[in-house]
Amino acid sequence: MASFLAWLSVLSPWLQIPLIIGVFAAAVGILLFFIEIAPRAGRVYTIIRLAACVLFPLGVMWALQSWWWAILAAGVLGLLFFWLDYRAKAGAGYLFQLVGFLAPALILLLVGLVFPVIQTVGQSMLNSSGTRFVGLDNFLWIFTRPQGIRTILNTIVWVLIAPVVSTVVGLVYAYFIDKSRGEKVYKILVFMPMAISFVGASIIWRFMYTARPAGAEQIGFVNQVIVWLGGSPVPFLQVEPWNTLFLIIVFVWIYTGFAMVVLSAAIKGVPTEQLEAAELDGANAYERFMNVVVPGIRPSIVVVLTTIAIASMKIFDIVRTMTAGANNTSVIANEMYQQFRSFEAGRSAAYAVILFVLVLPLVIYNARQIKAQREVR
Repeated sequence: MASFLAWLSVLSPWLQIPLIIGVFAAAVGILLFFIEIAPRAGRVYTIIRLAACVLFPLGVMWALQSWWWAILAAGVLGLLFFWLDYRAKAGAGYLFQLVGFLAPALILLLVGLVFPVIQTVGQSMLNSSGTRFVGLDNFLWIFTRPQGIRTILNTIVWVLIAPVVSTVVGLVYAYFIDKSRGEKVYKILVFMPMAISFVGASIIWRFMYTARPAGAEQIGFVNQVIVWLGGSPVPFLQVEPWNTLFLIIVFVWIYTGFAMVVLSAAIKGVPTEQLEAAELDGANAYERFMNVVVPGIRPSIVVVLTTIAIASMKIFDIVRTMTAGANNTSVIANEMYQQFRSFEAGRSAAYAVILFVLVLPLVIYNARQIKAQREVR
C-alpha cells in the first residue's frame, strides 16, 4: 500500500484522479459481486466462485512474493474452501458471501490485535536485544523489585478508586439535577472536561497543584487558596502516598461527565409509575433513590464502572505529564514506556503482557453486560 501511494504521488493529477476513481469502482464492484453474484445458483456462478476461491489466494501470495510452495498451499486451501462452501447446509455461496464480508474485519483483527499480542508475549520472554530466550526472567524481575510491585499496586489503586468515585459522583449529580431548571447548563458544565485531552487536563492541574516556598507568590490556585486560609503551601505531587490520589482527582474530574451523561439517560428510563408508587408508600427521596432508581439502572451502572475501570487501568497520559512516575506514582503503562525508552524491549513487553492480563477480564465482563442490556431492550 505504501509503495502504491508513493508511486501515485509522483504521477500527474490528471492520472491520479482516474486511478483513484478506478480503485473506488473496483471496491464497489467487489462489494456488488459478494451481494449479487456470490449467492446465486447455477453452473456459471459456481465456476465464478471456484475461480475466485482459487485465484484470489494465489494472486495474494504471488503479489507478496512468497515461496512457490506457499503459493501452491494457498491455492489448495482456496479449493478446500470452495468445497466447504459448495457443501454448506445453507446452500452454495453462503460461506463465500459470509467470509467475503467478514474478511476485512478479520484481517484488521488479526493484524491489529491477534498478531501484536502473540508478538508481545514472545518478546516478553526475550532479553533486551531480542536475541536470547530468557523465559519468565522479565516477569520475575518485575515482581521481585519493590518498584515493580509498587507500580502494580498503584495501578490497582487507580482501578479501585477512580471508577467508584467517578460513577458515584456522576450518579448523584445526574439524579439531583434530573428535570431541574437549568439541567442542560449543569450537564454541560460537568461534561466539559471530557472535551479536554488527558495531556491538556494534566497541564491545567499541574499548574493548579504548583507549590512555591512559603512567603513567595503562589501561582498554583490550590496553594493560593491554602495560603489565603492561613496555611502553608503543599507540594501535592511530591507527598507520598497522597500524590497518587491527587493524580486520580484529575481523572475523576474528566470522567465524571461521562458517568453523568450515561446514567442521566438511564435514570430518565426508570418508569415514573414506580417512583410514584414508592412515594405513595411513604418512601423519602433517599429511599426512592436507593430502592427504585439504583436497581432500575443497575446494568448502566455496571457498564459505566467497567468502562472507567478499563480506562483507569490503562492510564498513562496523566502520570507521564504530571510526574513522569516520580515519587512512587508510576503505573504499568508508564513503566512500560519507560522501559522501552531505556532499550529494555523484553521488560517493556512483560509490562504490556501484565497490563493485557489485567484488562482482559474487565473487557470480557463489560462486553457481556452490554450484550445483556441489548437483549433486555
